[in-house]
Amino acid sequence: MRISIKLKFSIFLVFLLLLTVFILSLLVLEGIKKNQRTELEQFFSQQAATANIYLIQTLMGESHKVPQTYLASKGRDFARQLELITGQSVVLYDREGTVLNPNPAFAASDGIQQTLDLALHNKTAYLIENDSLYYFSPLRIGNGQVGVIQFYYSLVDNLAFYNQIKQLFIYIGAGVFFISFILAYFYFNSFARVIIKLNGTVDQIRAGNLAPGVLKRKDEIGKLSEGIRMMSQQIMKTMLDKDEEREKLALAVRKLSQLDQQQKQFIGNVTHEFKTPLTSIKSNIDLLDMYPDDEKLLDTAKINILGDTQRLYEMVEKVLQLSALEKYEFEFHKEKLDVRQEMLKVLDRLKGKMDKFGITVETSLDEAYVDADKEHLSIVLVNLLDNAIKYNKTRGHIFVKTSLSDEHVIIEIADTGIGIPNEVAHRIFEPFYTVDRNRSREIGGTGLGLSLAKKYTESQGGSIVLVNTDSQGTLFRIVFPAYGTSISET
Repeated sequence: MRISIKLKFSIFLVFLLLLTVFILSLLVLEGIKKNQRTELEQFFSQQAATANIYLIQTLMGESHKVPQTYLASKGRDFARQLELITGQSVVLYDREGTVLNPNPAFAASDGIQQTLDLALHNKTAYLIENDSLYYFSPLRIGNGQVGVIQFYYSLVDNLAFYNQIKQLFIYIGAGVFFISFILAYFYFNSFARVIIKLNGTVDQIRAGNLAPGVLKRKDEIGKLSEGIRMMSQQIMKTMLDKDEEREKLALAVRKLSQLDQQQKQFIGNVTHEFKTPLTSIKSNIDLLDMYPDDEKLLDTAKINILGDTQRLYEMVEKVLQLSALEKYEFEFHKEKLDVRQEMLKVLDRLKGKMDKFGITVETSLDEAYVDADKEHLSIVLVNLLDNAIKYNKTRGHIFVKTSLSDEHVIIEIADTGIGIPNEVAHRIFEPFYTVDRNRSREIGGTGLGLSLAKKYTESQGGSIVLVNTDSQGTLFRIVFPAYGTSISET
């Protein structure tokens, strides 16, 4: 059975208020009683001292100064005079406990007798019976006790005052309890409502509503409400991250599937491209077996086998480079490179090949620097310029330009070659793709140069695009972040 927090607060509040009123009343009433007792003790102590002084003074005026004789003969008169002085009823006893001024109003009881015995032994004592107080004090002359004096005091007024205060406390306590209960009930009830709201917020979160409201309070409950809100936001973030991870996993699965298809296609292309020169080599060897004495055939076969072997070597080299790029993350050795100087070095390396085909180079090289790997930049430039040579027209031209624009280094390489059909231009960066396979075989093309150039460029933070192509030639543009810029540093 679940008990409401409001009911718990109410029961606790009633118990707490009752306990507080009870303890407070008890302490105050006990304090009043103690104070009355102290005042009476002090009062009768003074009265006893007065009696002793008066006895000494009276005895000094007598011719016979024997206390026992004086009390025996004039005890009644002494007691009467002492009553007039103190204003209290007095009973006088001698050293043996005999009453010297009998008073029928004061009947001896067992309690009075026991208290008297204490006083006869030189001790001060008092007895409270019903609404009467009997105070006994020794009468002394010097260090010797000569008798006992008993004072009587009515406690009716004291008890009436005590009972009046007690009654007043009951009325005031009841009023304070009622008012305090009402005020405290509303105060604690506000906390109970807040806790119930927090419980409702938790139920909303449990039901899936992860955007609960916040209680605008500047105390621990407000902090708790804010904590619940932050917790729900964290749960929402975790769920969103989980969905995002699920999407990433699905994307990874799709990419793995695509990579599997690409791998199969890659293997098929490699097999096909390797088979063609191998078939040509085998055919030439078969012809030599059939006509071993044909000198002209021997020379032709040597040239063909050498060309096919060179093509196979270049193809294997580029396949290894492409495969390594796809499988491993190279530790690039980036450095500040002068693009103009790197371009001139590559052009110098390819000068013999350009001279062979009668290719003319025109350059416009501005000073520009990039943060890149020297070897990889060289591979990119060699592949693009090599294609510009291979697929150019006889005595054609190559235009090379480097420039700096908006924190980027731009490299443009154009040729006056045969161009690329627009319908297949989007595939030129695919491994082993060639526009004209027969021409590629004739000039030693593998279909891997542009794919390698793209991957090496992007690995250095750059990009490569085919800007324009037609029957008059082709233009490629490479863009790298300039050295020392924020783009290059990231």
